[in-house]
Amino acid sequence: MKTKTSQAPGVETKKTYCRICHNYCAMEVDVLDGKPIAVRGDTSDPVYGGYTCIKGRQLPNAYDHESRITQPLKKLADGSWQEISSAQALDEIADKVKEIIVADGARSIATYCGTYSFQESAALAVSRAFHDGIGSPSYYTSVSIDQPAKGIALSRFGVWAGGPHSFEGADVALIVGCNTLISHFAPYGGIPPFSPRKALNRGLKNGIKMIVIDPRKTEVARKAHIHLQVRPGEDPTLLCGIVKVILDENLYDAAFCEQFVDGVEELREVVKDFTPEYVELRAGVPAELVVEAARVWANGKQGTATAGTGPNMAPRGNIMEHLLHVLNTLCGRFNKEGDKVPNPGVLSPTGNRKAEVIAPWAAFGKDFPQSRIRGLSECCGEMPTAALNDEILEPGEGQVKVLFNIGGNPMVAFPNQHKTVRAMKALELLVCIDVKMSATAVMADYILPGKICLERDDAPVMADTWFDVPYTHYAEAIVEPNGDLIEEWEFYWEIAHRLGIELNLGGGILPMDAAFGVATGGTIPTDHKPTKFEVLELVTTGTKVPLQEIRAKKGGFVYESIECIVEKGDSTARLQLTPSGIESDIREIREEKLSTTGIPEKDGTYTHLLTSRRLNHVYNSSGQQFEAVKEKGTTNHAHMHPDDLLKLALVSGDLVQIRGPGGRVTAVTKAETSIQQGVCSLAHGWGFHPDYDDNENVREIGASSNRLISDEAEYDPISGMARQSAIPVTITAL
Repeated sequence: MKTKTSQAPGVETKKTYCRICHNYCAMEVDVLDGKPIAVRGDTSDPVYGGYTCIKGRQLPNAYDHESRITQPLKKLADGSWQEISSAQALDEIADKVKEIIVADGARSIATYCGTYSFQESAALAVSRAFHDGIGSPSYYTSVSIDQPAKGIALSRFGVWAGGPHSFEGADVALIVGCNTLISHFAPYGGIPPFSPRKALNRGLKNGIKMIVIDPRKTEVARKAHIHLQVRPGEDPTLLCGIVKVILDENLYDAAFCEQFVDGVEELREVVKDFTPEYVELRAGVPAELVVEAARVWANGKQGTATAGTGPNMAPRGNIMEHLLHVLNTLCGRFNKEGDKVPNPGVLSPTGNRKAEVIAPWAAFGKDFPQSRIRGLSECCGEMPTAALNDEILEPGEGQVKVLFNIGGNPMVAFPNQHKTVRAMKALELLVCIDVKMSATAVMADYILPGKICLERDDAPVMADTWFDVPYTHYAEAIVEPNGDLIEEWEFYWEIAHRLGIELNLGGGILPMDAAFGVATGGTIPTDHKPTKFEVLELVTTGTKVPLQEIRAKKGGFVYESIECIVEKGDSTARLQLTPSGIESDIREIREEKLSTTGIPEKDGTYTHLLTSRRLNHVYNSSGQQFEAVKEKGTTNHAHMHPDDLLKLALVSGDLVQIRGPGGRVTAVTKAETSIQQGVCSLAHGWGFHPDYDDNENVREIGASSNRLISDEAEYDPISGMARQSAIPVTITAL
């Protein structure tokens, strides 16, 4: 998309958007001789207005950085790497896959879609179609690592078809464990991640009341009218207390609940013992603040309660997410009949919104594909990633033998790093699509170099309804591919082509070439491999605006003509405040034995609770190789209260050993007064793995927090997700 020519000879400025994270910042890129040389925010964009972060501004460095893999690599018997062509790699991979399917069945073929694969707009649809095509349920993503509770809660609660309130125009917001100013991610209704500081300041200027629940006084918490500095892992306790106050004082929308909601009185009974005083004892939040927060939230007219990944990764994430739906529902925080839906989507199918309930649906359990591990099943459309290591290591029928790793880094993402090492070594075939030699790629049999976002077409399919307005942005490839590269969707297309497998994307069968069509008589034959645009047309079939029209625009665009008014509903379904299992789960919290200080006895043998955090200059394990990023820091500090450091006779910069249920790491300390005593905060996605570093060079590469996590000691019975935040640990000086 050429927009203008720079005064500098030969330099073209092109509009695109960043795909490093879920934020999709609009930007302008200066291109010279097919290479990116400079990046800046697009000040003309109607949503972002020039906003970018340091990560996106590294894209020119990502293009030709010395660490980048640009040719396919095959691991030889002696452990060395041989450069080969992508055609040879794909032929050999397909032959091996065919051999294993014949010997062990399709279930032995697994995919893990990491966070980066969500930014490649065709990757999820095509990889899913591949698994459907071969008949393998072994499909895993990062969603079941950090936020499966969001899908579980909705499936049991039901959905209001009119949609939730947006942040724009809200007079109150309740945000649990989400620091959008740093993480650049927020569920719809929270602070928009698209230029979040401007959005937050605009909301505050317009009088919004911010209630933030977070163990740390984060950048967002500092802006809050009420900061409830909860003990890590006790968000459900605190939320139960807030619900109790609202019910006890009859602050809820009784008319809305009578018409659309079941379980008000049952809920009143189940939370009756979560008094403000009990909440203060257990969660560490003063009783008077619990009451004040409940009243401020309930007395608002518009606003949404939302949560980030942190509290989802803590114990009882399902209950926490459920209670947020309870708070939104009790106070009727939805678009009602006659209200305008701020963004019904541009790339979403056409259709109306109604003032009615979409009934709960089955999303897991005995009627779904079963895991062989811990009695788990497919959950919300994917198998539980926390069980994947065991699915690889456990012999027998259905054992995973092949893993395609796209856009992910299991070695620093999966719980129980030591088990992950064993699992990756046990695979008969590990294929990684990556841009660098990551901690997982180094263990692969084949590494296929992926494209950075400037080298490919994309549309913000996943974020379509996240924007506060009907906005979208088609990004064409604007630079030449730097090597023999492949996109994630291309990989599955190529393997399917070699195996004779059809790929159904919902909008139609993905075309293969003429040779495939003649050979199989099945899939739609064409005289060429499909383009990315042709793939995306099938992924987005039925959009409100034709994809061709969107592609023709220069940069991001708001479709003011798209308007959706909530219509009168006719469904008799009702939202469920107390679906099966919720009452017993909440009572289980209340019945836990506490120490004299209010701490659950099971956590009392440890010195600290460790929480995760995000850093502004990196995205999980991505970006740590760039010089501009290294200037911001080369490790993930263990943030601790100064008094905790004093007890250990330490100061910032000293080394500590952190021991958790899954193992131990060495970390570099950093004093932080905004954190509670007894709490340690450590960013995930750093370090490497024990075979290579054992954290001896922690100051240069950081510490692998997943080494501390056990996937067997404590896990969610529905999703299998391990306890990955609010982890009980013991910290000692080194």
